[in-house]
Amino acid sequence: MKTRRLTTAQALVQFLAAQYTERDGKRQRLFDGVLGIFGHGNVAGMGQALQQHAGIMKYYLVRNEQAMVLSAVAYAKVKNRLATLVCTSSIGPGATNMVTGAAAATVNRVPVLLLPGDIFATRRVSPVLQQLESPWSQDISVNDTLKPVSRYWDRINRPEQLVASAVEAVRVLTDQADTGAVTLALPQDVQAEAFEFPERFFDERTWHIGRPRPDRHAMDRAVAAIRAAEQPLIIAGGGVIYSEAAEELQAFAEATGIPVAETQAGKGSLRYDHPSSLGGLGASGTPGANLIAREADLVIGIGTRYSDITTSSRTGFQNPDVRFVNINIAAFDAHKQSAIALTGDARAVLADLRGALAGHEVAPGYRDRVRTLNVEWDREVGRVYALGNEPLPSLGEVIGAVNDFSEPLDVVVAAAGALPGELHRLWRTRDPAGYHVEYGYSTMGYEVAGGMGVKMAAPEREVYVMVGDGSWLMMSTEIVTTIQENVKLIVILIDNHGFSSIGALSESVGSGGFGTEARYRGEDDLLTGGHLPIDLAANAASLGASTIEVRTIDELKGALAEAKASPMTTVIKIETDRYAHLPSNESWWDVPVAEVSELESVRIASADYEERRTAERTHL
Repeated sequence: MKTRRLTTAQALVQFLAAQYTERDGKRQRLFDGVLGIFGHGNVAGMGQALQQHAGIMKYYLVRNEQAMVLSAVAYAKVKNRLATLVCTSSIGPGATNMVTGAAAATVNRVPVLLLPGDIFATRRVSPVLQQLESPWSQDISVNDTLKPVSRYWDRINRPEQLVASAVEAVRVLTDQADTGAVTLALPQDVQAEAFEFPERFFDERTWHIGRPRPDRHAMDRAVAAIRAAEQPLIIAGGGVIYSEAAEELQAFAEATGIPVAETQAGKGSLRYDHPSSLGGLGASGTPGANLIAREADLVIGIGTRYSDITTSSRTGFQNPDVRFVNINIAAFDAHKQSAIALTGDARAVLADLRGALAGHEVAPGYRDRVRTLNVEWDREVGRVYALGNEPLPSLGEVIGAVNDFSEPLDVVVAAAGALPGELHRLWRTRDPAGYHVEYGYSTMGYEVAGGMGVKMAAPEREVYVMVGDGSWLMMSTEIVTTIQENVKLIVILIDNHGFSSIGALSESVGSGGFGTEARYRGEDDLLTGGHLPIDLAANAASLGASTIEVRTIDELKGALAEAKASPMTTVIKIETDRYAHLPSNESWWDVPVAEVSELESVRIASADYEERRTAERTHL
């Protein structure tokens, strides 16, 4: 058997460079580069290997380990999970910094490969720098913290172990039903150790991504349930986007008249102005979608996990006879809500269902009602866009300005805070890839790093990152990397002096926004003094970005034009009214309120909470 003498790290880089995915005849590299920060735990191993093999695997120097994983998550989402990026760090803080990003990847079912350095496998030198010693085991390191947030985890203690483990790692990464973060912990001595690796380990390998279908019996039951339903509703989740099923979903909705509501991950499955579109569903959704959901006698979930946001904490579906049909690549999700489970690819299953339901339509009156709700909500969106709030603009007006200025193929990126809720309701989506909001894990700090990943994956699209000051102050350092790599972003930095979303939530549970504003400590020894003098525009400029500070919506529109014309990352800072919120959307979100309190406002909120939670249902 032919062999090739390489270090473990060199062999791993060559193996990764030879991996490909293929779906529907389109073949592409699985790993498009490595994001990394070198330390003593990976510089002599992975660092040397990447230097030696720069021609086959591009290396990107980033600024924060958590951010680099989030960039890889965003990249893989845009690539519909058919390609991703690798992340390497040193042992210690570098490795543990990746835990949050790994959780975001796994929660969102997005493939990312993590290669953290590790302590010495030989144990000749112990404890080494940054080693977390355990009194009951020598076989533990900080990398074990990545186990619960990884779909696959292994520690390569001998070079020959890499052959089997690397193949298994890629198998999981390309498994559309069970993908997520994959971790290969690499002891720093093993990274640099040489071994005679089998030549075939480096052969090109193509991982075929199929479009599986459920069994005929399940399909027959689903067709019968759909035909019997009078008020069916489709929930379009992220699986619609990942399987590239938007066109098939539109054809299905037009043929049957069944309306479509969208999760955060599924927003963009239909254009905002399609007559079958109800917009976002659930706690961050539109009133029309939630009204239809409340009355629906059949819910067809496509590629959704049924999170509490989507189900309004299980209060969203109130028809006593409601049943569920779920189309999902993952059996785990397909069986939720005691559904008729159609375990398979969303695009393939929708096409089969459309054929089986040929000639079947909902009643004309139901179509008309949905069309009316669509028009009414779009009219409300127009009102919010042109609100004219004073003295500071509302967040809705800022969203409107960006939406109106952007082109249909441009991408808006956001994550935690107030933005996901308002974008879910207000953003007029015109392309399946035009809406990119990480809300599966609601990761503060995702925005700039995620925006960079989006732009790297889709350089032909303009990327608008919308981020609040809270998330910006947590993690904005990848602005430097966008300058370094000429990855242009347009960042709309919204200053509302703290955590506006949680402030509003605090108000709703009777706590008055306690601890959510960026203020000095006052004479009462609480954070009630004046606002902190944080110069966000100067902060952005110090990272190398072009910066523009505006105060009005008209100034924002001008700044957007200037930013689009610029070849480099531009940050536009604008202050908004943190108290200008959208009206009720006919939904509820379960956030427990203190059962006893000295505050009257909390007692009132608690009584309301106890009443509302009685609407929560378990669907059996």
